[in-house]
Amino acid sequence: MNTPLEKTPRSPGLILVTGATGKVGRHLVQQLVAAGHRVRALSRSPARANLPPEVEVLQGDLADVGSLARAFEGVSAVHLITLGGDNGESLTNGDDLIQLAEKSGVRTATVLGGWDETSVESALQKSAIGWTRLEPVEFMSNALEWAPGIKETGAVRQLAAWPSAVVHEADIAAVALVALTQEGHAGKRYHLSGPQALTPAERIALIAKAVGRSISFEALNEEQERERLRANGYPEDYVEFGIQLATNPPAQAAALVPTVEQVTGRPGRTFAAWAMENAQAFRA
Repeated sequence: MNTPLEKTPRSPGLILVTGATGKVGRHLVQQLVAAGHRVRALSRSPARANLPPEVEVLQGDLADVGSLARAFEGVSAVHLITLGGDNGESLTNGDDLIQLAEKSGVRTATVLGGWDETSVESALQKSAIGWTRLEPVEFMSNALEWAPGIKETGAVRQLAAWPSAVVHEADIAAVALVALTQEGHAGKRYHLSGPQALTPAERIALIAKAVGRSISFEALNEEQERERLRANGYPEDYVEFGIQLATNPPAQAAALVPTVEQVTGRPGRTFAAWAMENAQAFRA
């Protein structure tokens, strides 16, 4: 049993969640509301947000700082993503975004980090905001990419076969909640993994058990993988990136770390649990 980090509660006031309808953001909004916090959510399409009624949902795009003044008004803590715009590209306006946050009274932030740091992290490093970077290995929900093939053919076909310490999105949100509402997390970089490193075949077997049907895994060679990615409409640069990732996975992909339990005080959720929660997505 890992000893949780010392928890010193604070009153964060109004918390803004950006990316509020995303895989992590939606969980974070729900967990903050359940814990009794005041939450404002940022969405590009508020009418389709479908968030708890207690949540104030405002329209805005992180790529357009001019659209964010109202969203940041009165906010003292914020959860940030680093992507924006129509294509989900890395934000390049970090300086303007963080200046707005500081002027609005933001004192605490969490950042859902990606492969590389962006202008958001660079700007935060120069700011007076106490911030925490969340660095998940791979989302469990990436398995939803397999759903069409499972529904149509009862099989998953791909090149990558390496184990990944996939982490539940709700656990990423739980770590963000603690960092936003308790002292002692500013300046930390939290590498986040799930409790097991599982190969695609092992994850597919757990999905099959949850769904109650047989699902097979077929390992492709490199040329077959290129054909699969092209058939799915990916451009050539992404196709080659996919090949490199499948054949040369990052060293930390299978590394298990106890961060979720250390920060939240409870073990991370298993992929078996995730599969049960999402079984309907894989049923024809």
